[in-house]
Amino acid sequence: MNRTAIANFGRVRLLLAAWAIALLGSLILLGQPALAETPAENYVRANVQRGLGILNNHGLPDAQRRAEFRDFLTSLTDIRRIAMFTLGAARRTASPADIDSFVNSFRNYAVAVYESRLSAYAGQSLKVTGSTVHAANDYIVSTLLIDPTGKTDSGGGPIEVDFRVLYDNGRYVVIDVSIAGVWLAIEERDQFSAFLEENNNSISALVAHLNALTQRLRSGGPSAPAH
Repeated sequence: MNRTAIANFGRVRLLLAAWAIALLGSLILLGQPALAETPAENYVRANVQRGLGILNNHGLPDAQRRAEFRDFLTSLTDIRRIAMFTLGAARRTASPADIDSFVNSFRNYAVAVYESRLSAYAGQSLKVTGSTVHAANDYIVSTLLIDPTGKTDSGGGPIEVDFRVLYDNGRYVVIDVSIAGVWLAIEERDQFSAFLEENNNSISALVAHLNALTQRLRSGGPSAPAH
């Protein structure tokens, strides 16, 4: 075999080797499943997008839209669990009647708060970006609210929204939401604790205050601090 033939044979072997490596690599990649959403991520993406759809449906009368959003939010979240968390240490000494009264008022207040805050992002879509395991059956699902124009009202880009999701009694529930780094249930617990300290730990006073805040939010006014 002359030198030219040997050189050509060597190039052919290199091409065949490169082709074999490429083929093997493609087979390995094809054998690997694509990264899929976790059940918690899928739950957040599907349900929160549905909630945004309700808020953005301005073809509905306000009362009907509010009622649909209330039903949606109460099905998505464990309102009683969140309410008990926000009540803080006061829940240990509160009477059952006070607890029930507070939970009912908190439910109305929470719906008004979430409606008010999420309505600020009308027209935006939700993109799930990942999740982390906080504890057993306890997940933090990270998302971005993305404006169709690529900007927010402040011009700062997408808004990061994190959802804390529990898998409890065979279903997923949201127990807290962080908007731009602020966890709402934690913020509310701190505000409620400060209010109670200034009002002799009166649950009935807190209930009356929540009712007033709810009415203010529903009328389009700002939510004042709870203390």
